[in-house]
Amino acid sequence: MDDMALATQTDPVEFRLKHLTDPRARHVIETVRQMADAHDRSGDVIRGLGFARYKNSAAYCAVIAEIDIDAEINLRKLWAVVDAGEQVDPSGLRNQIEGGIVQALSITLGEQVIFGPKGIETRCWDQYPILGFSRIPPIEISVIQTLTEPPLGVGEVAAGPTTAAILNAASRGLGTRLTRLPLTRDMLTQQLLD
Repeated sequence: MDDMALATQTDPVEFRLKHLTDPRARHVIETVRQMADAHDRSGDVIRGLGFARYKNSAAYCAVIAEIDIDAEINLRKLWAVVDAGEQVDPSGLRNQIEGGIVQALSITLGEQVIFGPKGIETRCWDQYPILGFSRIPPIEISVIQTLTEPPLGVGEVAAGPTTAAILNAASRGLGTRLTRLPLTRDMLTQQLLD
Protein backbone atom coordinates (compact mmCIF):
# COMPACT_ATOMS: atom_id res chain seq x y z
CA MET A 1 0.00 0.00 0.00
CA ASP A 2 2.83 2.40 0.81
CA ASP A 3 4.43 1.73 -2.58
CA MET A 4 1.16 2.59 -4.34
CA ALA A 5 0.78 5.70 -2.19
CA LEU A 6 4.31 6.75 -3.12
CA ALA A 7 3.63 6.13 -6.83
CA THR A 8 0.57 8.39 -6.66
CA GLN A 9 2.29 10.93 -4.39
CA THR A 10 -0.37 10.37 -1.75
CA ASP A 11 0.04 10.21 2.02
CA PRO A 12 0.01 6.49 2.99
CA VAL A 13 -2.76 6.97 5.56
CA GLU A 14 -4.91 8.97 3.14
CA PHE A 15 -4.28 6.40 0.40
CA ARG A 16 -5.63 3.62 2.59
CA LEU A 17 -8.65 5.65 3.70
CA LYS A 18 -9.43 6.57 0.10
CA HIS A 19 -9.67 2.87 -0.82
CA LEU A 20 -11.43 1.51 2.27
CA THR A 21 -15.20 1.28 2.51
CA ASP A 22 -15.39 -0.72 5.77
CA PRO A 23 -16.25 1.88 8.47
CA ARG A 24 -14.59 -0.13 11.24
CA ALA A 25 -11.35 -0.42 9.27
CA ARG A 26 -11.42 3.30 8.58
CA HIS A 27 -12.12 4.04 12.26
CA VAL A 28 -9.09 2.14 13.61
CA ILE A 29 -6.79 3.84 11.08
CA GLU A 30 -8.20 7.31 11.80
CA THR A 31 -7.96 6.71 15.56
CA VAL A 32 -4.35 5.53 15.48
CA ARG A 33 -3.43 8.53 13.33
CA GLN A 34 -5.04 10.88 15.88
CA MET A 35 -3.16 9.20 18.72
CA ALA A 36 0.20 9.54 16.94
CA ASP A 37 -0.52 13.10 15.78
CA ALA A 38 -1.17 14.11 19.40
CA HIS A 39 2.42 13.11 20.23
CA ASP A 40 5.12 15.70 19.51
CA ARG A 41 7.76 14.61 17.03
CA SER A 42 11.30 15.31 18.14
CA GLY A 43 14.47 14.94 16.11
CA ASP A 44 14.67 12.92 12.91
CA VAL A 45 11.84 10.49 13.55
CA ILE A 46 10.07 8.60 10.80
CA ARG A 47 6.63 7.03 11.00
CA GLY A 48 5.02 4.10 9.25
CA LEU A 49 1.54 2.61 9.35
CA GLY A 50 0.45 -1.01 9.27
CA PHE A 51 -3.14 -2.23 9.16
CA ALA A 52 -4.94 -5.56 8.87
CA ARG A 53 -8.11 -7.38 9.67
CA TYR A 54 -7.06 -10.64 11.25
CA LYS A 55 -7.84 -13.55 8.92
CA ASN A 56 -10.08 -11.14 6.95
CA SER A 57 -12.96 -11.90 9.32
CA ALA A 58 -11.78 -11.20 12.87
CA ALA A 59 -10.46 -8.16 14.77
CA TYR A 60 -9.17 -4.98 13.14
CA CYS A 61 -5.77 -3.54 14.09
CA ALA A 62 -3.81 -0.47 13.01
CA VAL A 63 -0.30 0.33 14.25
CA ILE A 64 1.92 3.37 13.78
CA ALA A 65 5.63 2.94 14.50
CA GLU A 66 7.88 5.91 15.10
CA ILE A 67 11.56 5.19 14.50
CA ASP A 68 14.88 6.82 13.86
CA ILE A 69 17.74 5.27 11.96
CA ASP A 70 21.46 5.54 12.64
CA ALA A 71 23.56 2.38 12.46
CA GLU A 72 20.37 0.42 13.16
CA ILE A 73 16.65 0.96 13.48
CA ASN A 74 15.72 2.48 16.81
CA LEU A 75 12.12 2.26 17.95
CA ARG A 76 10.87 5.50 19.50
CA LYS A 77 7.17 4.77 20.13
CA LEU A 78 4.30 2.61 18.90
CA TRP A 79 0.58 3.27 18.85
CA ALA A 80 -2.01 0.57 18.25
CA VAL A 81 -5.79 0.59 17.92
CA VAL A 82 -7.88 -2.58 17.97
CA ASP A 83 -11.56 -3.16 17.30
CA ALA A 84 -12.58 -6.65 18.37
CA GLY A 85 -16.27 -5.96 18.82
CA GLU A 86 -17.81 -6.45 22.25
CA GLN A 87 -15.23 -7.51 24.83
CA VAL A 88 -15.61 -9.48 28.01
CA ASP A 89 -12.13 -8.57 29.31
CA PRO A 90 -10.68 -5.38 27.73
CA SER A 91 -7.66 -5.57 30.04
CA GLY A 92 -6.83 -9.09 28.86
CA LEU A 93 -7.28 -7.98 25.27
CA ARG A 94 -4.91 -5.04 25.81
CA ASN A 95 -2.32 -7.39 27.33
CA GLN A 96 -2.66 -9.78 24.39
CA ILE A 97 -2.14 -6.91 21.93
CA GLU A 98 0.92 -5.64 23.80
CA GLY A 99 2.42 -9.15 23.90
CA GLY A 100 1.78 -9.57 20.18
CA ILE A 101 3.45 -6.23 19.47
CA VAL A 102 6.54 -7.14 21.50
CA GLN A 103 6.81 -10.52 19.77
CA ALA A 104 6.48 -8.85 16.35
CA LEU A 105 9.17 -6.31 17.29
CA SER A 106 11.53 -9.13 18.15
CA ILE A 107 10.80 -11.02 14.93
CA THR A 108 11.12 -7.87 12.83
CA LEU A 109 14.34 -6.57 14.35
CA GLY A 110 16.40 -9.61 15.23
CA GLU A 111 15.05 -13.14 15.40
CA GLN A 112 16.46 -15.48 12.81
CA VAL A 113 17.60 -19.05 12.32
CA ILE A 114 20.99 -19.27 10.60
CA PHE A 115 21.42 -21.83 7.82
CA GLY A 116 24.81 -23.02 6.60
CA PRO A 117 26.24 -25.69 4.29
CA LYS A 118 25.22 -28.45 6.71
CA GLY A 119 21.74 -27.10 7.41
CA ILE A 120 20.56 -25.27 10.51
CA GLU A 121 23.43 -23.73 12.46
CA THR A 122 21.32 -22.12 15.18
CA ARG A 123 21.43 -24.81 17.85
CA CYS A 124 20.70 -23.03 21.15
CA TRP A 125 18.93 -19.99 22.58
CA ASP A 126 22.21 -18.08 22.87
CA GLN A 127 22.43 -18.16 19.05
CA TYR A 128 18.83 -17.00 18.55
CA PRO A 129 18.62 -13.26 19.27
CA ILE A 130 15.45 -12.16 21.07
CA LEU A 131 14.74 -8.46 21.54
CA GLY A 132 15.82 -7.26 24.98
CA PHE A 133 13.72 -5.05 27.24
CA SER A 134 16.01 -2.07 26.58
CA ARG A 135 14.88 -1.94 22.93
CA ILE A 136 11.15 -2.03 23.61
CA PRO A 137 9.71 1.46 23.12
CA PRO A 138 6.71 2.98 24.86
CA ILE A 139 3.55 1.37 23.48
CA GLU A 140 0.17 3.10 23.60
CA ILE A 141 -2.85 0.89 22.94
CA SER A 142 -6.47 1.90 22.44
CA VAL A 143 -9.17 -0.74 22.44
CA ILE A 144 -12.42 0.27 20.80
CA GLN A 145 -15.32 -1.21 22.74
CA THR A 146 -18.11 -1.83 20.23
CA LEU A 147 -21.07 -3.08 22.27
CA THR A 148 -23.34 -3.31 19.23
CA GLU A 149 -20.99 -5.70 17.39
CA PRO A 150 -20.35 -9.37 18.22
CA PRO A 151 -17.00 -10.34 19.70
CA LEU A 152 -14.30 -10.98 17.10
CA GLY A 153 -11.33 -13.30 17.36
CA VAL A 154 -8.11 -11.50 18.20
CA GLY A 155 -5.40 -14.17 17.94
CA GLU A 156 -2.22 -12.58 16.60
CA VAL A 157 -3.95 -9.50 15.16
CA ALA A 158 -1.06 -7.16 16.10
CA ALA A 159 1.75 -9.17 14.46
CA GLY A 160 1.26 -8.20 10.82
CA PRO A 161 0.44 -4.52 11.38
CA THR A 162 3.40 -4.06 13.75
CA THR A 163 5.88 -5.56 11.31
CA ALA A 164 4.34 -3.61 8.42
CA ALA A 165 4.49 -0.33 10.35
CA ILE A 166 8.20 -0.79 11.09
CA LEU A 167 9.00 -1.90 7.53
CA ASN A 168 7.07 1.04 6.07
CA ALA A 169 8.80 3.52 8.36
CA ALA A 170 12.26 2.06 7.68
CA SER A 171 11.63 1.94 3.93
CA ARG A 172 10.56 5.57 3.98
CA GLY A 173 13.55 6.57 6.08
CA LEU A 174 16.07 4.75 3.88
CA GLY A 175 14.41 5.65 0.58
CA THR A 176 14.16 2.05 -0.64
CA ARG A 177 11.64 -0.76 -0.15
CA LEU A 178 12.90 -3.25 2.42
CA THR A 179 11.67 -6.77 1.78
CA ARG A 180 13.65 -9.11 4.03
CA LEU A 181 13.63 -9.70 7.76
CA PRO A 182 15.05 -9.33 10.28
CA LEU A 183 16.03 -5.69 10.00
CA THR A 184 19.44 -6.18 11.56
CA ARG A 185 22.39 -3.98 10.61
CA ASP A 186 23.76 -6.72 8.33
CA MET A 187 20.42 -7.32 6.61
CA LEU A 188 19.88 -3.57 6.10
CA THR A 189 23.36 -3.21 4.58
CA GLN A 190 22.77 -6.19 2.28
CA GLN A 191 19.41 -4.83 1.08
CA LEU A 192 20.82 -1.36 0.49
CA LEU A 193 23.66 -2.80 -1.60
CA ASP A 194 21.38 -5.07 -3.70
